[in-house]
Amino acid sequence: MTTPSSLADSPVTGAPRSTVAGASRAAGAAPRRRGRRRGGRLVALRTVVAVVAAVVVAFPLFWMLVVAFSPRGEVFGRGLRLLPSTVTLENFTRVLERYPVVEWFGNSVVIGLFVTVLTVVINLMAGYAFAHIDFVGRTTVFLLFLATLMIPVQAIMVAQFRLVNGLEIYGTYWSVILPSAATAFGVFLSRQFMLGIPGELIEAARLDGAGPFRVFTSIVLPLSGPLVAVLVLLTLLGSWNDFAWPLIALKDPDLYTLPVGLLYLKGQTTPDYNGIMALAVISVVPMVVLFLAFQRFFVQGFVRSGVR
Repeated sequence: MTTPSSLADSPVTGAPRSTVAGASRAAGAAPRRRGRRRGGRLVALRTVVAVVAAVVVAFPLFWMLVVAFSPRGEVFGRGLRLLPSTVTLENFTRVLERYPVVEWFGNSVVIGLFVTVLTVVINLMAGYAFAHIDFVGRTTVFLLFLATLMIPVQAIMVAQFRLVNGLEIYGTYWSVILPSAATAFGVFLSRQFMLGIPGELIEAARLDGAGPFRVFTSIVLPLSGPLVAVLVLLTLLGSWNDFAWPLIALKDPDLYTLPVGLLYLKGQTTPDYNGIMALAVISVVPMVVLFLAFQRFFVQGFVRSGVR
């Protein structure tokens, strides 16, 4: 009777081949199990670290909400309260009645919209030029743009003040809008994104007789939706939260933005901390809602730009 090949003895060990194969599979399975256990522990550790980091980052926002909705003076009471004893809107009502918060909010909206439109348009056009238009000194000019990222904003405030004062726009909206109407990082981000747009499309449009502006509006801009979303969010967030330059450039309290209005409240003889937190909530909520609404486009734009 012929012995099946699956049960034939191993020529080396003399053991059946099925036994040798089973031992080999078991020996290979053990490292895989150890690798899965190690991977599971690593995932658990990352999850714990992420949760702790999220709690640390979110706690100031949580505390701002607690103080804003707590009765006045409770924050200085005995003991630590992580929740208000009574939820009240009194702080919001008091701030809205005593200070021109509506005007400050409107000023932030107007300045933010103008800065966003100008900055996004200029950054997109500059990024297109650096990515797809050949001109003398293109690389040198682009490197000079990047070099400005190393210059702190405080170092150029005196020059900016002299510029807006010389243009006779000091104390107006334009003194805040014009100096912010382009960013080196926005130009860099636009260029990186537009380098990913196939040059064949642009070359085909040029062969059809389209000029640079027509190519930009008809080919490049429709493909740059994620980039536009990133630039709009970054610019609007930066303008909305900007404090130092509007504090210098705006001298009329009726033209203050919300961040400058917060300092105005804090500078009173008896600071109203509950009111300050209420105004901070009014200032933060629109940007949080905007970011959550467009978060998908924000992440997609960064990924397609090659920025990590």
